[in-house]
Amino acid sequence: MNACRNEPTMKFQSEKARLFADLHRRQNGLFVMPNAWNAGSCRMLASEGFAAIGTTSAGIAFSLGRPDYAGAVSREEMLDEVARIVAATDLPVSADLESGYGQMPRDVADTIRLAIEAGVVGANIEDVSPETGQLFAVEEAAERLSAAKAAAQVACPDFVLTGRTDVFLTGEPDALAAAIQRARTYHRAGADCIFVPGVRSASDIRILAEQIPAPLTVVMGFAGATMALSELQQLGVQRVSIGGSLARATFGLIRRAAREIRQQGTFGFADLQIPDGELCQFFNQED
Repeated sequence: MNACRNEPTMKFQSEKARLFADLHRRQNGLFVMPNAWNAGSCRMLASEGFAAIGTTSAGIAFSLGRPDYAGAVSREEMLDEVARIVAATDLPVSADLESGYGQMPRDVADTIRLAIEAGVVGANIEDVSPETGQLFAVEEAAERLSAAKAAAQVACPDFVLTGRTDVFLTGEPDALAAAIQRARTYHRAGADCIFVPGVRSASDIRILAEQIPAPLTVVMGFAGATMALSELQQLGVQRVSIGGSLARATFGLIRRAAREIRQQGTFGFADLQIPDGELCQFFNQED
């Protein structure tokens, strides 16, 4: 299937891709890319003035009643949800594609092609094997990114490929040095942006931003992440994600409300809701 199903769609997607790529090229131009897990959350986030939207594989898994484990959501299911998110906004959307839904570079390339068909203009590819749960060897991870980049250049030349390294999450010895080595290798392999989740200290973030020759993405919103955007910008961060944190917070509200009703017999959670009429009016608006 052709990634751009018709000429107007192709032109619009190309324009969004250039816009998204430009966000990563601005000097001292930190931007926040919040993560949606369905069309409704996407539209709500987009209405608040963000420049781009990311998807969250964890949030999508939870919304389907699945755990955030490799293989819990199929590639087809994930891309179906991603396509709904893309259709809900005119903003550029970058997809969380986990480890690319396959071990081999050709699998990752196929996933990128299918994601572009779904309308995204960027994507993350992790360096953890979905089969073993361990990090790919750096050379193997780089080969997978090279295949992804080659596929993207054919279908959407300005596509922003993000190489994600999970060395901090997997507890690698000397994770900082390992992250720098992998990030440099991934950049040479074609990654336009580097995502290092799990890094917490300001000093580590500063070193990563200085030592990695590509825009740096970090994730905020997890417990203990207290740095403000102003500080992250001073440290050299280019892009900030919130991962699945907003989706998890939403599920936290559901559980607190359920326990309040069941255990206390009260409905205080209702004070936090947006009125039905206001939501109907909001979702009735054209993008």
